[in-house]
Amino acid sequence: MRRRPRRRPTQTGQQAVAKATPTPTPVTAEPEFTGPLATSFTELPLHPSLAAVLAKQGLTVPSPIQARTIADAVAGRDVLGRARTGSGKTLAFGLPMLTRLAGRRARSRQPLALVLVPTRELAAQVAAALAPYASALNLRTVTVVGGLSLGRQADQVRAGAEIVIATPGRLNDLLDRGDCKLDQIDITVLDEADQMADMGFLPQVTSLLTATAPGGQRMLFSATLDGDVDRLVRRFLSNPARHSVDPPAGAVTTMEHHLLHVDAADKDTATAHIGARDGRVIMFVKTKHRADRVARRLLASGVTAAALHGGKSQPQRTRILDQFKSGAVNALIATDLAARGIHIDDLDLVVNYDPPNDAKDYLHRGGRTARAGRTGTVVTLVVAEERRETARLLAAAGVAARTTAVRPHDQELARITGARTPSGTPAVLPAPPAAATSEDGQAARRSSRSRRGRRSR
Repeated sequence: MRRRPRRRPTQTGQQAVAKATPTPTPVTAEPEFTGPLATSFTELPLHPSLAAVLAKQGLTVPSPIQARTIADAVAGRDVLGRARTGSGKTLAFGLPMLTRLAGRRARSRQPLALVLVPTRELAAQVAAALAPYASALNLRTVTVVGGLSLGRQADQVRAGAEIVIATPGRLNDLLDRGDCKLDQIDITVLDEADQMADMGFLPQVTSLLTATAPGGQRMLFSATLDGDVDRLVRRFLSNPARHSVDPPAGAVTTMEHHLLHVDAADKDTATAHIGARDGRVIMFVKTKHRADRVARRLLASGVTAAALHGGKSQPQRTRILDQFKSGAVNALIATDLAARGIHIDDLDLVVNYDPPNDAKDYLHRGGRTARAGRTGTVVTLVVAEERRETARLLAAAGVAARTTAVRPHDQELARITGARTPSGTPAVLPAPPAAATSEDGQAARRSSRSRRGRRSR
């Protein structure tokens, strides 16, 4: 039987160090500094081809999480990082991963690196962010997520890919089919680990980590380091370099929080005025049915709006996000499940149409704005019967919000949210191309077959 070496070091300007014997490691949110803080990408031990791509992209100064983690990650250390979405985590783990994989080639079904993420949208964002850098090193990536063709993804993994970017459920599907094996995985990344735990993925994540190569490098990034994340760290990370660069989302100093007390009869009208603002807005609701209803009412009032939730096919979700990013959709009505991990540049307003279930959900929702040092506002619409519980929830989140009673045409509503009177002429979204409509239908049929199969097992 062929014996596999414990570590395959790569030359990257400094030798990758050997991994220490695993020992339980307490989780801490305090920053750990293991050397001088890099002020330029040229100071970091990255592959020269990556430095060239960074320069071409106009990136010269690493973000705080990149400056503090890249050298440790290139050296082969396990890394535990606390940083919010939008802080540059993708390149913080992606550039070292690519540097360490440079010159290597994966066999059929046997990828060398794995990036686990909680949602399809985040998987697509990670894949897009890494694409130019992976291409520069001739490294192949495959995105493995639900809602798209399982057979096509299996074919790509069988053809050989150095890096798999996956959601836990779909990756397990490939493992069950024998289309993918994890025993050659040397580098594993858990991105948005707290969200994976919140969404119930912990048993699957634990199983997947157990299947990766013993002694491989593991990097875990999370906005919070508590509960289930703590257990993952203690079990799977060995003497990690710990770096914390961001406060919780609600503590960001460039973010304002408002509780807007509104009469139940005025809530939909006030929402339409907010949706008609000059600038995009994400509105969070509790259920997919509520998302569809609010989107329909906004469209009827003249606001370009679309619903984003788990009931949509993946092609639909991708198209809606693209329309929102381009400005074709002004108001995105989203459930927590669909919106976790999505990154929208220059979004300055988040509205909680429905108050969230708990403090962590509030922080995740608010984290869609005030990203990368920009300013942002989080508004929660509260009717009379929700006031006491919402105040308790914000206190648990450590958020000090300003409370204001508003009506749809009030100047205060306009000042806080940019609300304007909608046109009243029903808005119509651009029709999807015929190819997209066909793809939606195919995705819906695959989803239906998948549900029937699950019921039969």
